[in-house]
Amino acid sequence: MPVARSSAAQRPGARPRAGGAEAARRSSFGVAVGLLIQYAVGLWVSVYVTVPARDQGGGIFAAVGRALANGPAALALHAALGLLLLAGSIVLVVRAVAARDRFFIVTTAVSLLAVLGAAGSGAAFVNNGQDGASLTMGLLTAVALLCQLVNLFRLSAPHHAPDQPGR
Repeated sequence: MPVARSSAAQRPGARPRAGGAEAARRSSFGVAVGLLIQYAVGLWVSVYVTVPARDQGGGIFAAVGRALANGPAALALHAALGLLLLAGSIVLVVRAVAARDRFFIVTTAVSLLAVLGAAGSGAAFVNNGQDGASLTMGLLTAVALLCQLVNLFRLSAPHHAPDQPGR
C-alpha cells in the first residue's frame, strides 16, 4: 500500500510547515520588521503630514476609522499597519500560550500591551494633535520592538530547547 505524502513533500523545494519555536521565531521576526516599518512611516507622518482638523475629536475607534477613510494616504497607511501589527501581536501571544513558554508569554504580552498603548496614543494624537501623544506612540513602539528582539535572541540561542513547556 503506498504511503501518503504531505503536499509539501510532493512539491520540489518545498519546506515542511514550521512549528513550535521556529514558527514563534519567524513570527517575532515578522512583527519586528513590521514595527520598524511602522516606526519609519510614523516618522514620515510626524514630519510631513498634517492631520486634518475635521479628523479631531470622537474617540479611538472614530480616529482610526477617519484615518483609514479620509487619509492623508501616509496616515491611512500608518493606521492600517498599526492594525496589522495589532493582529500579529495577538497571534504571537496565542502562540506563546500554546507553547507554554513563560518567558515568551511575558515578552509577547508586554509587546502586545505596548502596541495597544501605541495605537491608543496614535488615536489620541489624531483626536487632539498633542505632541506628547506622538512621543508616547513612538516610545511604546520601541518597547514592542525591544520585546521582539529579545524573543529573537532567546529563540535563536542554541541552548533553547524548542517546544519545551515552562521555560
